[in-house]
Amino acid sequence: MIYAFDEVTSTNDLATEGDYHHGDVVWALSQSAGRGQRGHNWSSRPGENLTMSLIWEPKGVSVKEQFFIAEIAALAIVDTLAELGIEAQIKWTNDIYVGDKKICGVLIENRLSGSGVARSVVGIGLNIAQSEFPEWIPNPTSIKLQTGKEYTPKEVLAILYAKLMARYDSLVAGGSADIEREYNSLLYRKGEEHTYTLPDGTPLRATLLRVEHDGRLWLSSEGKEHGYHFGEIFFRI
Repeated sequence: MIYAFDEVTSTNDLATEGDYHHGDVVWALSQSAGRGQRGHNWSSRPGENLTMSLIWEPKGVSVKEQFFIAEIAALAIVDTLAELGIEAQIKWTNDIYVGDKKICGVLIENRLSGSGVARSVVGIGLNIAQSEFPEWIPNPTSIKLQTGKEYTPKEVLAILYAKLMARYDSLVAGGSADIEREYNSLLYRKGEEHTYTLPDGTPLRATLLRVEHDGRLWLSSEGKEHGYHFGEIFFRI
């Protein structure tokens, strides 16, 4: 079921705190305290973009496999954009890029129980109709800027919801190998050499190789391969 609100603090907060269940969506036209990854704020003009959180209660997804949740969410967004005529890629871990511009961000919060994932709140901020952005956002784009076409958040939500649930069904049906392979095929900058930044600010010139099932990003630098967890390496755009 889709629960629509005019304004909330954060759809992820509401989805986490409220009495929502598998397949439910919390959708708001505006967020007063939207959150992105690494504690960043999410900026979106009210009514112009899609700000939502989907609840999944995964079946058979272990703690070690929880990155599959991020993978299927990212793939579903790429699927949605493809249906709208936009070719997108996945910037590890799960930002969605068109060229070198960000069109969508994802914030996933998992609740673990024993050895498995009991609940996932998948927060998605997808730029739809916005054509002007604050200067502090470095590289944004939107569906309108990419296609010149007008879509409403409700129209895009209907497509995205179907894609998200289809990707979830493929995961629980045992399609994890295909999911991992497809996620890697869509990686932003895969096979390219670029400069990255370590947490202490040190630059690292490296080639992006792959992302493994545990979520680590593997880079090659000076003939050596190294895997990085989230927060251990940063892209320079």
